Amino acid sequence: MLNYRNALRPALNTLFTCPQSELEAASAVIAPEVIWDMCAPVNRLEGREAVVEQVIMPLRHALTGLHRRDEIFIGGDNIRAPGGQWVGAVSHYVGTFNAPLWGIPPNNRLVFLRAGEFYRVENGRITEAKVIIDLIDMMRQAGLKPIPFELGTEMLFPGPATHDGVCPTTGDGARSLDIVQAMLGALHVYDPETFGSDNQTGQGGLWAKDMFWYGPGGIGSNFQWEGFVKDHRAPFLNAFPDRQGGNHYCRIGDGPYAAVSGWPSMTMTHAGPYLGVPATGKALTLRVMDFYRCTQTQIAENWVLLDYVDLLNQMGVDVIAAANHARATI
Repeated sequence: MLNYRNALRPALNTLFTCPQSELEAASAVIAPEVIWDMCAPVNRLEGREAVVEQVIMPLRHALTGLHRRDEIFIGGDNIRAPGGQWVGAVSHYVGTFNAPLWGIPPNNRLVFLRAGEFYRVENGRITEAKVIIDLIDMMRQAGLKPIPFELGTEMLFPGPATHDGVCPTTGDGARSLDIVQAMLGALHVYDPETFGSDNQTGQGGLWAKDMFWYGPGGIGSNFQWEGFVKDHRAPFLNAFPDRQGGNHYCRIGDGPYAAVSGWPSMTMTHAGPYLGVPATGKALTLRVMDFYRCTQTQIAENWVLLDYVDLLNQMGVDVIAAANHARATI
C-alpha cells in the first residue's frame, strides 16, 4: 500500500498552514540532509534549514492565507535511477499575494500559484525533491506581461475530468505508465512539415481524440492534437529542431495516472525565434515535469510544468527583472 503517499500529503500542507511556532516540528517531514532542486531563481538547496529559509518561509510570507490545493497526488516505485519510492503532485499554492516572492512584486490580490512536485520518500521523510513553480503564470496573474504574447489559452490548471487524481484507489498504474512510455518512445521522431509522430493519433493512437494538454505560463493550454501542435509543438520544434528529450530521473504510475520528470530532460539548440526571443544559437537545457491521466488505452489529459524562467535566462532574458521594471512603470 502507498502509505507514504497518503501520509505525505497532509504533512506538506501543514508546512504552510501551521502557526509559525509549530513550523520547526512540521518541517521534520523533510530529512535534515535533503537535496532540494527548485525552479529558477532558487535552484539547488542542500539541507532542511535552507529549504525552510528559502522556500517555505518566502511562500508563507508572500501569500496571506496560504494553503495547498492538490489536483493530482500520486505515488509509486520509480523505474528510473535512482529508484526508490516517489510522490508526484500537481498543486496550487493559494493565497493573497501581499509581499514579494523571489523578486516578483505583489499585486495584493488572490493568486493560484501552480506547481509540479516530485519527492523521494524514505522512512516517511523527503530525502530528495524537484519542484517547478510556474512563476511566469504568477506574473501574469499579478498583472504583468513577462512574455509579450500568448500561444494557447492561459487558464487555471483544472483538476482531472474524472475527479480522482488525489491518492487514487482504482486503476492500474503499471498500465498507465506503459501507455505513456510508448507515447514518449515514438514522440521524438517527427515529420518536420506536419509535426506528426507515429502512433500518436488516429486508429490505435496513444492520445485520445478529445485530449487536453495543460501547458505552463507562456504556452497555455489547448484541446485535441491539432491544438497541441498549433499552440505548442510547432512553435517549439521550429525554435529547437534538434531537441532531444527523455532524460528522466523519475517515472511512476499510480491508478489511471503516470508522471515523468527530467532535471534537465531536454537538450537543444536555440535555432529559431521563440516566445519573442530571436534565435541565439545557444545550447540550452530544459527542466520538465509531465503528469498524465490515462484511459485503458490512451492518454486523455496531460499537465505540463516547464522551468521557463531558467530557459529564458539561458536565452539571455531575465523575466523577473522585466517584471519589476514593468511594475515600476505602472
